[in-house]
Amino acid sequence: MRPDGQQAVDAMRNDVIYCSLPRTTRGIVRWEDQLEVLVSLLDCEGGRGRDGRLEVGAMPDGALDTAVRADEVGSEEDLYDDLHGSSHHYSHSGGGGEQLAINELISDGSVVCAEALWDHVTMDDQELGFKAGDVIEVMDATNREWWWGRVADGEGWFPASFVRLRVNQDEPADDEAPRAGDRGAEDGGAEAQSSKDQMRTNVINEILSTERDYIKHLRDICEGYVRQCRKRADMFSEEQLRTIFGNIEDIYRCQKAFVKALEQRFNRERPHLSELGACFLEHQADFQIYSEYCNNHPNACVELSRLTKLSKYVYFFEACRLLQKMIDISLDGFLLTPVQKICKYPLQLAELLKYTHPQHRDFKDVEAALHAMKNVAQLINERKRRLENIDKIAQWQSSIEDWEGEDLLVRSSELIYSGELIRVTQPQARSQQRMFFLFDHQLIYCKKDLLRRDVLYYKGRLDMDGLEVVDLEDGKDRDLHVSIKNAFRLHCGTTGDSHLLCTRKPEQKQRWLKAFAREREQVRLDQETGFSITELQRKQAMLNASKQQVTGKPKAVGRPCYLTRQKHPALPSSRPQQQVLVLAEPRRKPSTFWHSISRLAPFRK
Repeated sequence: MRPDGQQAVDAMRNDVIYCSLPRTTRGIVRWEDQLEVLVSLLDCEGGRGRDGRLEVGAMPDGALDTAVRADEVGSEEDLYDDLHGSSHHYSHSGGGGEQLAINELISDGSVVCAEALWDHVTMDDQELGFKAGDVIEVMDATNREWWWGRVADGEGWFPASFVRLRVNQDEPADDEAPRAGDRGAEDGGAEAQSSKDQMRTNVINEILSTERDYIKHLRDICEGYVRQCRKRADMFSEEQLRTIFGNIEDIYRCQKAFVKALEQRFNRERPHLSELGACFLEHQADFQIYSEYCNNHPNACVELSRLTKLSKYVYFFEACRLLQKMIDISLDGFLLTPVQKICKYPLQLAELLKYTHPQHRDFKDVEAALHAMKNVAQLINERKRRLENIDKIAQWQSSIEDWEGEDLLVRSSELIYSGELIRVTQPQARSQQRMFFLFDHQLIYCKKDLLRRDVLYYKGRLDMDGLEVVDLEDGKDRDLHVSIKNAFRLHCGTTGDSHLLCTRKPEQKQRWLKAFAREREQVRLDQETGFSITELQRKQAMLNASKQQVTGKPKAVGRPCYLTRQKHPALPSSRPQQQVLVLAEPRRKPSTFWHSISRLAPFRK
């Protein structure tokens, strides 16, 4: 007989496995037998012992984690468990228990703060926009994916995966922090220093603890998914595996060497004296491999979305997860973790530097490491922002009437600037008012509908790669023999063609001239860093634009109901279920933000 607690675990496991199996196998009720079916789905040769019985935790031979020997730093399970109970720390709420703890803190009146990992670009007035590094006060974390928070500019919903909870939640504000030199008594200064040492210990413990969690996470992906997929050549080609998983195995190897170095520099007797900054400096070149992974990640999402439309892949991936005993998250969620991880390092190092005394032996190394990791994260954050914008560019193009020629995304991925300009054309020097949109590599101009001013008609485009921007003085133009004001010319040296454009005000002209300079700089940086949009990404963006899909999030008319003197949000129970769902997720109207300069701010860095 199993203990009652074990029976409860088995019952829950049985429910999970039951829902993951094809309907034809659901008559099997014992969880051991259901796992047998999962093994047959995997066609896993290494999942059985000598007696033929299933070994759920069995790892195939030649596992990647042999790169770190157990006699050097201990097994990864030891690393995972070693410091978990040493000190309380805050981390992202990956599970229900931690999420419940966050909400309990909030309900008790505690201020829970999180730091932004990435820019959150949004045009929705119910979402909270912020930049990487901003501090957000979390006001509601009841939903797993979308939290309600507040920054200086307002409140709104934001993706929980975009932030990292602070380690020291109860720390005083910077301007209120006591300074030891201002205290008259020596014991007061010692107490303040002791508190700072404890906070440094908290940060160090969090760095080590999250690294151990991360290593286990990477191992689960490599052993639980990558290795099993390679056994099924009938389901996955090598090209598909490279698209889905990128260079995650290289990341796994580098991270194991990194966590080994961290362990060696960890002072177990006096953790606040640990010197971790040098580890980041020694391995900063290794972190560059994250750039390749992050660039490939959108392709991985597209490929997974395509595969999971077929039930056999859904069953296969779920079988991989269950046999590896991983938490209940889809594969695309697991694959997002390296992208999140590389952007957490600058925040962790900034907090470590904050509690490191200038005379500490680790101070200069932490300072240098923070600068190095900021550069890595900034490049990745910028690439992520650019790739997110391609969907919006595709949606904008689909809203333009009478579009001609190739898609915008064939050459462009960034809206630099937009606004109304007066175009003076030859031969009669006719003036036409047009809307111009400056992207990298090209300038699109459209005509507004006479009755519906939010409708645009495509009129043409200019190739910015072959044009020179010439600032013109007010007066008479020598080519067209007309008086001009606030004008500039776009001249093509190879063909001799030129385009005369005018603004209404001098300051508008200066903004356009600066925008043209930014466009050339953007093109230069893209060439240096190798940034480009793949054919797969472009096609997926255009497909999404045609479908006009709306992403779901827990939005209401305004802030969560319980924050307006109601403890729990509630939807009207008297309405039919279909209407209730509509209330919970208001239908969005087509946005006209592309047609207004003031609404284009989030597209500019």
